[in-house]
Amino acid sequence: MIIKKLNRISLFLFVACLNLYSQAAELKPFGLLTDLVEHTDRVWINGFLSNISIWETEDVIEPFEFVKICSSYPSFSWIVPGEKQNVRQTAYRIIMSDNYSEAVSGNGTIWDSGQVDSGQSTAILYRGPALREDKLYFWRIKTFTNTDGESDWSDVKAFRTGASLSEYVASYYPLVKTMDKPVVIQQVEKDVWMADFGKDAFGQLLLTLTAFSDNDSVIVHLGECLDNGRLNRSPGGTIRYHCYPLALLKGTHTYRIKIAKDKRNTGQAAVLMPAYVGEVVPFRFCEIEGYEPALEQGVITREYVHYPFDETASYFHCSNDTLNQIWDLCKYTIKATSFAGIYVDGDRERIPYEADALINQLSHYGTDREYSLARRSYEYLLKSPTWPTEWILQAIMIAWYDYLYTGDDRSLKATYQQLKPRTLMKLREKNGLISTTTGLQTSEFQESIRFNGKIRDIVDWPHTGILGLNNEEGGETDGFVFTDYNAVTNAFHYEVLRQMANIAKVIGNIKDADFYKQQAEIFKKRYNRLFFNKKKGVYQDGISTDHASLHGNMFPLAFDMVSAENKKSVLNFLETRGMACSVYGSQFLMDALYNAGGADYALQMLTKTDDRSWYNMIRVGSTISLEAWDNKYKPNQDWNHAWGSAPANIIPRKLMGIEPLSPAFETFRIKPQPATLEEASIKMPTVRGNIEVSFTNRSDSFKLFIHIPCNTEADIYLPVKGKVKSVMINGQRVPKQKQVDGYILFKNIGSGKYQFEIEFGRI
Repeated sequence: MIIKKLNRISLFLFVACLNLYSQAAELKPFGLLTDLVEHTDRVWINGFLSNISIWETEDVIEPFEFVKICSSYPSFSWIVPGEKQNVRQTAYRIIMSDNYSEAVSGNGTIWDSGQVDSGQSTAILYRGPALREDKLYFWRIKTFTNTDGESDWSDVKAFRTGASLSEYVASYYPLVKTMDKPVVIQQVEKDVWMADFGKDAFGQLLLTLTAFSDNDSVIVHLGECLDNGRLNRSPGGTIRYHCYPLALLKGTHTYRIKIAKDKRNTGQAAVLMPAYVGEVVPFRFCEIEGYEPALEQGVITREYVHYPFDETASYFHCSNDTLNQIWDLCKYTIKATSFAGIYVDGDRERIPYEADALINQLSHYGTDREYSLARRSYEYLLKSPTWPTEWILQAIMIAWYDYLYTGDDRSLKATYQQLKPRTLMKLREKNGLISTTTGLQTSEFQESIRFNGKIRDIVDWPHTGILGLNNEEGGETDGFVFTDYNAVTNAFHYEVLRQMANIAKVIGNIKDADFYKQQAEIFKKRYNRLFFNKKKGVYQDGISTDHASLHGNMFPLAFDMVSAENKKSVLNFLETRGMACSVYGSQFLMDALYNAGGADYALQMLTKTDDRSWYNMIRVGSTISLEAWDNKYKPNQDWNHAWGSAPANIIPRKLMGIEPLSPAFETFRIKPQPATLEEASIKMPTVRGNIEVSFTNRSDSFKLFIHIPCNTEADIYLPVKGKVKSVMINGQRVPKQKQVDGYILFKNIGSGKYQFEIEFGRI
């Protein structure tokens, strides 16, 4: 008995020691980013991840791809380690070497920052000698915190510079390939086989087939949707279907189907696929016609192309299964539509558009700890803008979100002069509003925004008339009446004035910051005076019409332009219009609803199941968000369009309430708006680490479980649904708290794990 007891004690001590060792081993910085890219040490060969390290590439004969750091002075970011509450970084030390063993030994032969007393853990600029071209570097970091003191050194992070360097160049990954097999293979007719890969993806097809003569052949059909259990060969619009005759050689051989180029999406304006990838097409299903032998699992392979994506970086699950499916749809969309290495508008054109990029950017931030693709897309669009007025303005919004989520201001500094004319202040008339129809679009103006031609208001897409649907088809603008002075366009103008004030302040241009702030304040008052109809309690579409649309009201509400006394009437109006906007417009509708406290209605919109819903995209058979709610609302739509992925950012930002208050999530808020949702949990990645939130929502209580990353602080909002009986934090009752707009607010909660609980009694 004594021996057994000792053995149990020894085992306990052994496990305890292991746990302590594990905890100690984890007390080192991790998640290191170089120029906002994490996996700079990975090497791909023809798109496939290899087991070669970046420092071995000089000895590799085959062509390979890797991240090229092209900034002479790159930035560094990391996640601060620690398991205790209220962990704050107090200092850091970075070393860099051009020799791996020196870096491992802790010697900064190129640069040693020394111990820098600072809490900053994002966007730290390299301060050593300018980096050299085509050279390998190694860096690592240790941190000092208020709770654990000096950490261990991080793992060594390697990167290679490009063939030419500048003071600032955005870095990005190469495109990568993933091989997958069908989830189902079945015989649908004599000598006809159907393979279903489970999800749509941009890729190529490989077949290993056996022929018994030199005269054998098959026909390979690729497509995105079915019709009565067979591949739909006339899907309509730009839903993809392709047919490829394939002559077979006698014996068993592997064939790669050569994807034919589409003149429209491989033209001058399109983003082209790199040579090592080759042309791709989106497909989920494959039919092989004319093949007699049984088609086994191992003979058919899809190589699909995408930007590197970490499936484990985010997580969401709730008590509403419809919403779970919608999250999965939208999350996968972000991965699947990244095939071009720049945010594009699906497969029809493969052209970047600002509106697509903004939604894609926010949804990408909600699903993966990845920032380079958004930045690359934004900087591309500054050189190649598109024609809608509102989308020119949205370039500024993309720039601001890039900084807000990363804390890296170099892109803002590099592009600031290009951003200023995109406020469209040169289109202001005497009444202070901007207009695209009153003769102010001079050649000088067009040159200032780098657009060769005139821009025009869009409101939503598609609408009827030129460049839109036929006149007999209903558009997506809710009957919006276009006038010289457009309520939607001018709402965007206000939003970018406000954001330009923030941007100017960040880059140190205080004069401009004060100017834009003043202009925004003046403009907001002017806007409300000219567009708000006091009698009806809503905004009208223009100053020369009394028509009120969903769009004319959701944008000022989304951009916080509505006065406190008018929010209720505007919200009430929105709740009469349903989803009278496109999948693009839904981004701003959901923002407006949640910003105004309309969470119950917002949840209804998120989870509804009619033909104007995200669930309809799933019901019709798509695994990527659509360009429109249904084919009938845009007959030429794509079935692979990321601007339909708004729930991938609305769920973390608004429903779960996780939004940055300061750059790089140094401070943020958690303000859940559960409505009738009983349970939900989420993991959202940030540049400083994962934020985890879950809640249980009952009639008599609300429980909130959170994990705040180290070196951050959060404002926690607890929704109040009745008379508060008690409030507890980690099982300890706290004094009654002041309520603010239906919430109990706890400010400046430091890192760590917490459980908040409110009990409600009868009123």
